[in-house]
Amino acid sequence: MPMAPDQPAAPVRCQDEKLFLVIVIVLALVAGVGSWFAAAALSHREKPHGIPPDKERRLGDFSLIDTAGRTVTRNELSGEILVVSFLFTSCSLTCPEVTRHMAEIQQLTATNTGVRLISLTVDPRTDTAPVLAKWGARFGTDTNRWLLLTGDKAMLHGLIGGSFLAQDIGDPFNSMPGNFTGTDRIAVVDKQGTLRIFFDGLRNETPAAVAAEIARLQNEN
Repeated sequence: MPMAPDQPAAPVRCQDEKLFLVIVIVLALVAGVGSWFAAAALSHREKPHGIPPDKERRLGDFSLIDTAGRTVTRNELSGEILVVSFLFTSCSLTCPEVTRHMAEIQQLTATNTGVRLISLTVDPRTDTAPVLAKWGARFGTDTNRWLLLTGDKAMLHGLIGGSFLAQDIGDPFNSMPGNFTGTDRIAVVDKQGTLRIFFDGLRNETPAAVAAEIARLQNEN
C-alpha cells in the first residue's frame, strides 16, 4: 500500500510567496528612497554656490594689450561690472570649457550695459595678441564687450596674483604658468573694483549663476 504524504505542500508554497512579496516591496521602497536622495543631491549640485576670495582683493592698475594690439588700462574699465576668467591657449581641457561658459555669459548679458568680460592669459609668452584673436574667434567673442588680454609677463602675473588668484610657489608639480591655483574659476568684480565672488568655470550652471550675481550687484546701487 502506498504511503500517504506527511504534509500538504500548499501551505509552504503560500509562505514562500508571501516572503517573496515582502522582499519585493522592501526593495522597491529602498530603491524609491535611493532615487529621492539622488534627486535631492542632483538638485543641490545644480545650484552652485559662489566661492569667496581667499582675502580682500581689488582690481589693481595695469596696462595690457587686447587682440587688436590696442592698449587697455584699468581706467577704461572703471565703473563697470567685470566678469574675469583665466586661460592659456595650449591648455586643451579646462580652458576651452571655461571659455565656452564665458561665451554663454556673453550671450546672457548681451543687453546688459555696464558689464565687461575679461580673459587674462597666464602664458603671455605663447599667447600673443594674434594667438588670442584666433582663440577668441573660435568662441565668438564680441571684442567690444569681451577683452582677451596679454602683455608683459611681470605685469600680468602681478595683476592676477594681486587681484585674483593665490600662487603655490612651493609646489614642484604645479605646471600652471605662474603657479596660480583656481585658474578654472570665473570671477565677478563690482563697479568699485572689488572682487566679490568666484564661480566654478567648469560647471554648466555657472553662466546663469554669474548672470544672477550681476543682477544682484546692479540692484545694490
